[in-house]
Amino acid sequence: MKENRRTFLKKSSVSAAGITIGGIGMTAKSYSRIIGANDQINVAGIGTRSRGDYLAGEFGKAAGAVVTHICDVDARVVDKTINNIKKATGNAPKGERDIRRLLEDKSIDAVFIATPDHWHAPASWMAMEAGKHVYVEKPCSHNPKEGELLKKFQTKYGKVIQMGNQQRSAPETIEVIRDIHNGLIGEVYLGKAFYNNKRGTIGVGKTVPVPDYLDWELWQGPAPRVAYHDNYHPYNWHWFWNWGTGETCNNGTHELDVCRWALQVDFPKHVKATGGRYFDKDDDWQFYDTLLNHYEFKGNKTITWEGQSCNAAKLYGRDRGSVIFGTKGSVIIDRSGYEVYDLSGHKIREHKTGQTSSTSDTVGTGDMMTLNHINNFLDTVRGKHVEQHSPIDEAHKSVLLCHLANIAWKMKRPLTCDEEDGHILNDKEAMAMWGRTYAEGWEPKI
Repeated sequence: MKENRRTFLKKSSVSAAGITIGGIGMTAKSYSRIIGANDQINVAGIGTRSRGDYLAGEFGKAAGAVVTHICDVDARVVDKTINNIKKATGNAPKGERDIRRLLEDKSIDAVFIATPDHWHAPASWMAMEAGKHVYVEKPCSHNPKEGELLKKFQTKYGKVIQMGNQQRSAPETIEVIRDIHNGLIGEVYLGKAFYNNKRGTIGVGKTVPVPDYLDWELWQGPAPRVAYHDNYHPYNWHWFWNWGTGETCNNGTHELDVCRWALQVDFPKHVKATGGRYFDKDDDWQFYDTLLNHYEFKGNKTITWEGQSCNAAKLYGRDRGSVIFGTKGSVIIDRSGYEVYDLSGHKIREHKTGQTSSTSDTVGTGDMMTLNHINNFLDTVRGKHVEQHSPIDEAHKSVLLCHLANIAWKMKRPLTCDEEDGHILNDKEAMAMWGRTYAEGWEPKI
């Protein structure tokens, strides 16, 4: 058995405590002075398949950032990403397969994380413990407790952590959300988010030997151990509770975040989720493929999300987006911009980016909002006087909506929540899903 996190840190010549000397409790502004007068930020990528490979390219484009290291448990991905970055920038980053070895390198200022979901929060707090700032893909957590822990780690170590809900940095979305807050469509009362795709079956997996290019022990990391099946890696882990978070967290995070932002609400008081697995019922998929989420907030405001993983019928002529309803009109918002309508349904204004907003774009090619989001993160790290677009306390609120829907669906009943922190009230069985069991030695310590 390979080393777990606790054993590794005991044996390592550079302990987590040693790495963080000089960084604990520092603000982003004070830490930026260590980075240097030229503002160069050395960045390491953790998880560089697909979206991670794309993020490596975007960080390579960002002013003053250099991708110096990349890390993945799949050797094929390490080699591919090194070559891609070298071709694009002329710089060949160092490759590493073990995140713990990577984080020992004091030359790394920040990391971006695009691993499977069960690694998002643990990799983030390990990086902060090691003195690194963090850009983590959505969802920032595998369960609600991890979102709360991320806030605690951020407070303790004083590092910048930004979630990859990149639409928060889209100029068009920022513009229309500001105008909504200023009364563009009157008093807003309802946000409807939706996502439609046409995913195929994942089949029934077989226990097979682990491929020689994959470190399965480290791939599992903080998650309880299971035997390797041939339909887990590299993508289908999304549909297993041990590692994934279902379509609500996988894609609903984005549009639910836009709705919550537009309606200016925090934690819900009631959550309901209905749906199920209607396609390919005999395969290994453990989550729903269709889900309808309903959230009620104070001020008589409501948000809904309709997720269709296996039926690509469009809504409002789109396969993903958000609609904000007010007493004077409505606004449709997606990644290609926005459209404003009056109460009669007549379009009275629009702002388009020229980009498409499609569920077929799983990586983000041509996605300027991602580069904007990265630059916002880097400017915050440098201590510039900018507003951070997705600080972890706000990111947690949006991801929590997704987790609560998953719990409500699993419990097959509505949830009543504390409006101060989202905790589930009067339902011990549901609240037991607030956290998770970790593999021995990988438990968070703060």
